Amino acid sequence: HCVATHDRALFDVGLLAGAGGMLDGRARAIEDARVDLVPWLAHPISPVADLRAIPRLRRWFRSRGTHVVHTHSSKAGILGRIAARLARVPVIVHTVHGWSFNDTQPFALRSTYVLLERIAARWTDRLFVVSSLNRDKGLAHGIGAVDRYRTVHSGIRADEFRRPRGVRGTVRTALGVAPGDIVVGSVGNLKPQKAPLDLIEAAAAVVEQDPRFRFLVVGDGPLRSQVEERIRARGIGDRVRLLGWRDDVGDLLQSMDVFLLTSRFEGLPRSVLQAMAAGVPVVATAVDGTPEVVLDGRTGLLVPPGDPAAAAAAVLRVGTDVPFAEGLRDAASRLLTCLLYTSDAADDTQF
Repeated sequence: HCVATHDRALFDVGLLAGAGGMLDGRARAIEDARVDLVPWLAHPISPVADLRAIPRLRRWFRSRGTHVVHTHSSKAGILGRIAARLARVPVIVHTVHGWSFNDTQPFALRSTYVLLERIAARWTDRLFVVSSLNRDKGLAHGIGAVDRYRTVHSGIRADEFRRPRGVRGTVRTALGVAPGDIVVGSVGNLKPQKAPLDLIEAAAAVVEQDPRFRFLVVGDGPLRSQVEERIRARGIGDRVRLLGWRDDVGDLLQSMDVFLLTSRFEGLPRSVLQAMAAGVPVVATAVDGTPEVVLDGRTGLLVPPGDPAAAAAAVLRVGTDVPFAEGLRDAASRLLTCLLYTSDAADDTQF
C-alpha cells in the first residue's frame, strides 16, 4: 500500500519482495514503480538462504542508488536493514507490525530474535510502530533509543468498509444466511499467531448454547487442514464456513453481527479497524496493540488470549444484547475517527 501511495513528485519508488504471495498481482499492477518479486526472498526462515539474500539485497540497493530503505515485517526488516547498512544507504526506516519475538517462543529462539532486533535498530534512523505498546515492548528489551521511535497507528481507508443500506441483506442472502441467524466473522491468516483453533473452540461453545449463531472465517493458511479437522471433530460443520481468501472483505463485514479475533500476539490488527469502520462490534484478545483501540466495555470487548470459553461468553453477550452492541459500535466509530486524525495514542476518557 505505501509503495502505491508515495508522492511520485518526491520519490522514485521501488518494491523488492518475495514472490508467491496472494498480493503479487496487486503489486505488479503498480505502474509507476519498479516492482521486483524474487524467489530468493522467502517467508520461511532458512539460515543459508537468508545469508545468501543479504549480498543480493545490497547489490539491488546499490544498483538503484537508493537513498531511503523502508522495511516491513520481521525477517525482511532484519535482512533488509543489514543489507542497507552494507550498501551505505543514507536513511534506513523500519515499520514494526509486531515484533519478531513473542512469549509463545522457546527462550533461546526469543533471545536470538531480540539480539537481532537490537543490532538492526542501531542502524535504523526511524522505528515506526503501529501501537504504543509495541514501542514500550521494544524499549523494554533494549531495542533502539526512545528518540528513534514514532507511533503511527495502522491506517485504513475507512470509507472502503462503509456500505449503503441494502448491501447487508444482499450479502447475507448470497451467503445463505437466514433472517434470524446471528453471524460472527473473523478475517485473518490461518496460522499460529491468529490461533484459529481457539476460534473454532469458541464457536463450538457458542452454538451449543445458542443455535442461531453462524461463523464465517475469511482467510487461509498453514493451519487450514487442522481447522477443518477440528470443525469435524466438534460437529459444527453446518455452523462454520471457511471462505478462504476473498477480495470482497468490505462486503463480507456487512453480513456480520460480531467480529471475533483470537490472536495470541499482534501489532495493531487492521482487521479490527476495518470491522470498526464497517460498524461491526468487536470481540478480541487483549494482546499488544489491540487494547489501544478495543477499549474493554466501551468500543468492544477484550478477552484473555488462549481462552475460548471467555471468547464464547463475550460473543454471546454482544450477539444477543442489541443495545449493548449498538453502544460499542457507536463508541468505536468515534474512536476510529479520532485515530484517523492523530498518530498519538487516543485519550480514551472521551469514549
